[in-house]
Amino acid sequence: MKMKLGTCTLAVSLLLSFVACSTRIDKAEAPRPNIVVVMCDDLGYADVGFNGSTDIKTPALDQLANEGMKFTSAYVIHPFCGPSRAGLMVGRYPHKIGAQFNLPPNSETIGKGIDLNEKYISSVLQDAGYYTGAIGKWHLGSVEAFHPNNRGFDEYYGFLGGGHKYFPEEYRVIYEKQKKAGKKVIFEYLLPLERNGKEVQETEYITDALSREAVQFVKEGAKKDDPFFLYLAYNAPHVPLEAKEEDMALFADIKDQDRRTYAGMVYAVDRGVKQLVDALKQTGEYDNTLIVFLSDNGGKVSKGANNYPLKEGKGSTHEGGYRVPMFFHWPDQLQKGQVFEHPILAIDFYPTFAKLAGASIPENKKLDGLDIWDDIKAGENPHDDDMIYCLRHRVGYTDVGVRLNEWKALKVNQEPWKLFNIVEDMSEDLDLSDTHPEILKALVIEAEQWSQTHQQPHWFHDKATGIDWRDDNMPQFEKTFQLD
Repeated sequence: MKMKLGTCTLAVSLLLSFVACSTRIDKAEAPRPNIVVVMCDDLGYADVGFNGSTDIKTPALDQLANEGMKFTSAYVIHPFCGPSRAGLMVGRYPHKIGAQFNLPPNSETIGKGIDLNEKYISSVLQDAGYYTGAIGKWHLGSVEAFHPNNRGFDEYYGFLGGGHKYFPEEYRVIYEKQKKAGKKVIFEYLLPLERNGKEVQETEYITDALSREAVQFVKEGAKKDDPFFLYLAYNAPHVPLEAKEEDMALFADIKDQDRRTYAGMVYAVDRGVKQLVDALKQTGEYDNTLIVFLSDNGGKVSKGANNYPLKEGKGSTHEGGYRVPMFFHWPDQLQKGQVFEHPILAIDFYPTFAKLAGASIPENKKLDGLDIWDDIKAGENPHDDDMIYCLRHRVGYTDVGVRLNEWKALKVNQEPWKLFNIVEDMSEDLDLSDTHPEILKALVIEAEQWSQTHQQPHWFHDKATGIDWRDDNMPQFEKTFQLD
């Protein structure tokens, strides 16, 4: 009996050794990738060279885009900052979790943030063994419960609010003066940056500082046995428009002051991405790193951005509000020079990253995005016959954009619904609602049904908006989805 048990144990041991060996071989053949998400803030669709910019130089980004896969029909799921970032982190439309408005400035005063029951993609990757880091703008909650270190990030460096001034020698003076005067709530754009909850005295131009921290994170991550996930969230080129003189000097031909400053801010991001790439190469991590680049929403045209050929920009449900520049770069998996014209969504990152990482998504986790990896490698449309939504509340009414394949229904500024063939007319110039009323009606009905899944907002970006919301008995969807 002992002999049989010993023989069985030996057999099991040999089997387990073989499985373990096989697992190691498989991992060696196809190791899990590092994942790096580089997000700009309010970057225009046409403000990078790979998307047609002629006046702003972005050589590092262009090289990555041209050696990877460019997406010409990439969407975030809200036309401004906070809700867009929330959607990326939770893989859902923010309207379904009450996060359809930006958190107010200094949101620590209201103590709110993204629902703690919503597990972030960072937590999923962390649970799978990834070394995780967030650098830069957060805007998802400023109190401890919603802090990046409590939402799946091992390391955090940056600022928790919705924006920041760029030159420490300028904002620190104002901050210290207000602090000395006993002011209890100091505007978040002036607050010291922090590392894992502790204030730091930053001395570099903020964009350069964030790039420096990204390089350091890569160097630390490369020392570990498991891969890493980095969320590098630049606040550039979000206002205030503040660029280094040497960066603006590169764009002396741009006469408009805002545009020239904006160009310098974008160039600083490009310089930082080059430093990041150099670090990946120096550490031997470059070939097996998926780099994803995008903007959180469209560019703000009144502050130097260019979204050509898209109409309007940040805040709009026209294409310019939420159709953004984007590329994937991964030498081990993606061929050079690919252009993907089918729609993809930032909420697709959640299930896609989880698959690539071999990570488990909780069974009760609701997702609106799709795992798009196999489709993009095959050049197939992952959202064929899927509805793509964008909805932005204004004072007393709501703007909506909804796309199904080549068709887009649009309602803005309390005007009648319009219909566009968005494949042939990405500038939304030719209204086809009279020609195809049945298509418009079907899209509006679908959008109305989707709106029934929304929650009431859990916060508003200021008190006045919350008062208006209640006084106007919003959201008044019965008016929004009424066809004239």
